[in-house]
Amino acid sequence: MPVFTIRTLHDLAVRILTAAGAPPNEAEVVAQELAEANAVGHDSHGVMRLMQYVDGIEKQFIRPGAAMEIQTPAAAVTLMDAGFGFGQVAAAKALAAGMAQARESGTSTVMIRNCNHVGRLGAYSDRAAKAGFASVMAVNAPGPGGVAPWGGIDRRLGTNPISMAAPWGDSSVVLDMTTSATAEGKLRVAYQKGESVPPGLIIDAQGQPTTDPATFYQEPGGALLPLGGPLGFKGYGLSVLIDIIGGMLSGSGIARTDLPRGANGVWMTFFHIPHFTDQATYDALMERYVAHLRSSRLAPGSTGILLPGEIEAQRRQERLTSGVPVPEETWRQITQLATRLSADLSDLRPE
Repeated sequence: MPVFTIRTLHDLAVRILTAAGAPPNEAEVVAQELAEANAVGHDSHGVMRLMQYVDGIEKQFIRPGAAMEIQTPAAAVTLMDAGFGFGQVAAAKALAAGMAQARESGTSTVMIRNCNHVGRLGAYSDRAAKAGFASVMAVNAPGPGGVAPWGGIDRRLGTNPISMAAPWGDSSVVLDMTTSATAEGKLRVAYQKGESVPPGLIIDAQGQPTTDPATFYQEPGGALLPLGGPLGFKGYGLSVLIDIIGGMLSGSGIARTDLPRGANGVWMTFFHIPHFTDQATYDALMERYVAHLRSSRLAPGSTGILLPGEIEAQRRQERLTSGVPVPEETWRQITQLATRLSADLSDLRPE
């Protein structure tokens, strides 16, 4: 597979997005999120999304430069209408607004409707944690989803991710997970690589288990399963509540037929640590807690006990040194897209 520096991925994303009509400042925000997703090993939310975003722009589902409406009906509540602009741009504004409110009120909740794909949700909760906030964030899919409900075989839910994060010294503890058995983007990575996926992630159109990701993308199309395997009712239950809170309360909606796949309803709740406990006490408890977890004897084959988010931090350091591998098919699609848009990538080549 071709290997790229993180900076190269950022720059090629900027050029493609601007060639597709994105204002330079918005292209910069989106490109930064895509490249950072690749940097931490979440390639499902990296530059492979460029094809999806350009397609959205050309079909006018994504509206670069869209005006955003922001309402503050209460001291700790913000409601945003993203106007179907770039999701990453809306999410960055929501993050800033929510943290500013929480610094004053101790907590705040931001809801976004009419929002496009925000990218990797954990990127925003991680940023909040490093700024001194604990947070809970979730995203619903108001339009077409790819996940079957527990006991069903048809697509009725989005992957509806949830992220929770908290400060840990100069770093953070970050949980970032889908309520489906896997993220759709990870399925897409396997599909582009021509690889199978582990059992228990997807079913075909007749509801039969399969490990072939092509059955998800090719007609008549199968479905992702809820998180949990034989306990999938737990992932299903989480997904339903994210639809209710992140979809209904935000005004984003649920089960809409007027939206493309990739639209988001966003829920962000922030807690400013000093409003709840003394910062020194919190920091000491965190260190004690981490030590307590790591004092456990290791299971056979285990190399150590990691906190949520540590694997991403490790991958980032590795990829800063060794670069980011991109599937051949993804790179072929990117270069084909760049040619069609007359975006010059001649100086942005694999290492």
